[in-house]
Amino acid sequence: MNHNQKPPRFKIGDIVVITQYGTVGTVTDIEHVDGDYLYKVNHGHQFFLESCLDSISTYQGGEIEIEQLEVQLKYYFGDLVFVKGYGKNIFKVVGIRTEIWRYKEGSFEEIIYELSRLSDGEWLEAAEEELILIADSENAETFLQKLTLFYMIQKQKKTMELQAIMDMSKKTEKEMIKIKKEKAEIIDGLLDVYNDYRDLYEVFGDDKYKKVMELAMKNLEKYMQNHNTVDGNKET
Repeated sequence: MNHNQKPPRFKIGDIVVITQYGTVGTVTDIEHVDGDYLYKVNHGHQFFLESCLDSISTYQGGEIEIEQLEVQLKYYFGDLVFVKGYGKNIFKVVGIRTEIWRYKEGSFEEIIYELSRLSDGEWLEAAEEELILIADSENAETFLQKLTLFYMIQKQKKTMELQAIMDMSKKTEKEMIKIKKEKAEIIDGLLDVYNDYRDLYEVFGDDKYKKVMELAMKNLEKYMQNHNTVDGNKET
């Protein structure tokens, strides 16, 4: 800063009165243009000159208008949602932000939801109309447990189907190719489960994800052991 330059009267975080409206807000941005300081209030689009603002502690104008806003939230912390454009990716609501815009000719409020993707923790912002509720915060854990169980049942079903095929006494070359492919799919599927829930455990540190990892590894080891036994008997 130039030593001859006058410092700004207000700083970010100061509570001020917009004197022309008599409304109260918080300084959220400061710009220095052509020797004048310009201030944003409540993240609005409009900049105000220093002369248009006054400290709430020294304001001598008329009655101050302090708004009482009632914001209706459709989603809450911990809710699980889909986001339009992100397919079947599941996100968790981790933050809620209300942006208030005020202009001389009108005003509006906007609710922004801050989200974290369960698979990798990727952070995302979305408006209310972009979200689809999967499970509210009270039922989120139960939903994830059921989803995990369904996932494991589907994998186990494939394993059982493969075992039945392997017990057949005669297999054509075409059948052998199919079996090998299904074996790879089962192993890949169990590894996918393990890796997905390892990532969730690393992001959230929740023991329920660790239990799923251990269950996936136990099923993989059991399958590999059975597979090796079958192959050994066949070779004998």
